[in-house]
Amino acid sequence: MTAKATFYHAGCPVCVAAEDNVAKAIDRSLYEVEAVHLGNEKSRIAEAETAGVKSVPALVLDGTPFHINFGASLSDLK
Repeated sequence: MTAKATFYHAGCPVCVAAEDNVAKAIDRSLYEVEAVHLGNEKSRIAEAETAGVKSVPALVLDGTPFHINFGASLSDLK
């Protein structure tokens, strides 16, 4: 069974670069990876907040959020 990794982003240049460099480097044999574009999926902002995400891009691995650089705060996406 693989663990879950969720990459939250807003589609901005910082987010796209993070997705290219970080999310794609995750070992898919260990993690089931989902990329969530919060600019397009605003209904999932509350989910990201509950997971501890404060800004995007962010990667949540096994329930722990890791913030990567700074593209936008979640409040900017609401």
